[in-house]
Amino acid sequence: VQLQASGGGLVQAGGFLRLSCTASGRTFSNYGMGWFRQAPGKQHELVAGITNGGSSHYVDSAKGRFTISRDNAKNTVYLQMNRLKPEDTAVYYCAANKIVVATIPNLNEYWGQGTLVTVSR
Repeated sequence: VQLQASGGGLVQAGGFLRLSCTASGRTFSNYGMGWFRQAPGKQHELVAGITNGGSSHYVDSAKGRFTISRDNAKNTVYLQMNRLKPEDTAVYYCAANKIVVATIPNLNEYWGQGTLVTVSR
């Protein structure tokens, strides 16, 4: 699976962004998908995941603000990020793994390149 992430950028606090990650090469619908982020000086953090069956889960800091969704017809997973905060600033990566994304980054089968999200005060 090759993953291509896009949608990052610079936004003011309180604003919104939508990240997209398009997959190619394998049967997308068999894979759980997820979004990790890595802030400067910090480890990767699983922000949101969605199983191959469509069940979603979020890190506590993202609950109520972020929504992960998938469109299997387009082989794409989205992360809608609302009410962004400066602490959301990070490089965001999408990942794929059979059925469900693992919270430990290197246990996932596939990674996309990162997309930078910068939230200014």
